[in-house]
Amino acid sequence: MTNPRAEWVNTTHDWAGAVDQDHLEQIRSDPARYAPGGLIHLVLEVIAYPEDEAESASRRGTCTVTLHTDGSIAIEDNGRGTDTRVDEHGQLIKKPIMATQDLRFFANPESPLLPGTNPRRGMSVVAALSDWLVHTNRRLNGSWTQRYELGLPVTDLDPIPTTPTTGTTVHFHPNAAYFPGKNLTADDLHPFLTFPHLDIRIITGS
Repeated sequence: MTNPRAEWVNTTHDWAGAVDQDHLEQIRSDPARYAPGGLIHLVLEVIAYPEDEAESASRRGTCTVTLHTDGSIAIEDNGRGTDTRVDEHGQLIKKPIMATQDLRFFANPESPLLPGTNPRRGMSVVAALSDWLVHTNRRLNGSWTQRYELGLPVTDLDPIPTTPTTGTTVHFHPNAAYFPGKNLTADDLHPFLTFPHLDIRIITGS
């Protein structure tokens, strides 16, 4: 059987592996370095991805940040959804943006700056420093959700009903060991939401 992985091109992440445990531990060993803006930094890391997509498509995108009373944060966009590929067994493989390093940013000394002037490191920083993270993906060819705990996937790609819209939702609960103190507020976030290709709104959830 031909192995399609041999022809996969790694652009932003390593498609061949789903988890990089050493990478996640590296982030947790120095959270002040990889998330220097605290909770705000985690939110900006997530929003930077729909900003990339909107810019590359030469369009304006939308993004909703929901601040839940339990301290979790959900970020939903209206992009195309996270890319998928099919492995040698005919199974969908999720692009492992949650548990492997972003090859463009993580170890790059010239990584672009997020609003707030801290360097971008990638989505894996959010997963590594969260108790749990749920990634929901809506694409034209199917929709699914997957849960991570402490950066590691704990479910398969669980199918969900397809809707007429596409996009990605990243809902995460920051680990209090790394981010003690009060929950984020809209006033905390507003000064940093300067993404030129996104219309961003903040709402308070239950």
